Amino acid sequence: MAGGRRQAPPREDVLAAAMEMIAERGLEKLTMAALGREVGMSSGHLLYYFGSKDELLLRTLEWSEGRLGIERGRLLTRTVPARERLDAYVDLYVPDGHRDPHWTLWLEVWNRSQNADEDARDRQAAIEGAWHRDLVALLAEGISRGEFRRVDPDRFAARLRALLDGFAIHVAIGLRGTDRTQILRHVSEFLADSLLADG
Repeated sequence: MAGGRRQAPPREDVLAAAMEMIAERGLEKLTMAALGREVGMSSGHLLYYFGSKDELLLRTLEWSEGRLGIERGRLLTRTVPARERLDAYVDLYVPDGHRDPHWTLWLEVWNRSQNADEDARDRQAAIEGAWHRDLVALLAEGISRGEFRRVDPDRFAARLRALLDGFAIHVAIGLRGTDRTQILRHVSEFLADSLLADG
């Protein structure tokens, strides 16, 4: 049938538009109506696709994490020392600055997760699990090559990510007295003190 209904944009385009709106205007401006106007869909059509704003936000986070996962994989498979790759991991993990869009979204999704169902919690755990597994593998490799001290990779990864999360939240919310450069220096000193092999 020629000249029929307009095709809805691919779901990935909607998620990319949501992320771009968060980056340009802030999360508070991301409403179903505003996003619908951006992508040429009604808010009802968006709700049909996603079910709720919570689901839209979680899918947008998963989409953003997928892109970060590709970048993380590229950084961690380079043929450079494990410490250099660990620094790249930390650099990718820490927000770019106050109101970093990915971290703004991450904080919102986790805040809303208090009332999330089991499926949403499992999906959030999968996001965290990917970062954790990659870090554990990198630590284990660095230990086996003698670059890092003999620590338990899983336990050290859990503690390092907790440290990174705490610092990252400070940067993302713009806590006075903290900035990205300062945080990266703190983490570098912590790694030097606790992980680098003696001598």
